[in-house]
Amino acid sequence: MSKFKKKKKGVPAVNTAALPDIVFMLLFFFMVTTTMRETSLQIEAPRLPSAAEVKKLEHKSLVITIYVGKAKDPKYGVGYNQVQLNDKIASADDVPAFIINAQSKVSEAEVPFMTTSIKADKESSVGVISDIKLKLRDVNALKLSLSATPGDN
Repeated sequence: MSKFKKKKKGVPAVNTAALPDIVFMLLFFFMVTTTMRETSLQIEAPRLPSAAEVKKLEHKSLVITIYVGKAKDPKYGVGYNQVQLNDKIASADDVPAFIINAQSKVSEAEVPFMTTSIKADKESSVGVISDIKLKLRDVNALKLSLSATPGDN
């Protein structure tokens, strides 16, 4: 008999030494590429009207969004005519200051390429949207987009 036993040959164990590196690399990738929601809606999510021809906006960083719809909190009033600018309920009279503030945050060369997007509930009155459009005209924000869902009219 021999003192030394022969080792059985088999499948070696999986090497997990690089696993933490891979996990942290994936975590870092998702942290860098994820964008957080910029505004929390104070109005109910607008049910957008449908349109026959819809085009996606390109440079999303140059888009200023104005929401029109029914406020979640009844202290702001009832009806579908509430205007939300950033995280607060406002009126159409507050739109020019909002636009000027947004334009001041980008370079002077990009200001002509900025687009104002109105996301209005289909139950909102045209009068409120018209008031917003008039206020946009006052501050020379003439590129306007009305958000809609694709569908048949």
